[in-house]
Amino acid sequence: MAKKAAKKAKKKRTRVAYTKAEVRELRVHSKARTPVKKIAKAMKRTEASLRQKALQLGIGLGHRR
Repeated sequence: MAKKAAKKAKKKRTRVAYTKAEVRELRVHSKARTPVKKIAKAMKRTEASLRQKALQLGIGLGHRR
């Protein structure tokens, strides 16, 4: 008799709101033209999340814009 593998529970994604300090930091990185990969590591957020927030704020992001 074969044993059935236990099903893994799907990890639920939770959205973490941006603080005022994080928004300020994002604006500083935008002016400095810091690469998105570096910003993502520094702020512990995904590149996609940062790009979406920048779009929402109306600021450019990345060193090659």
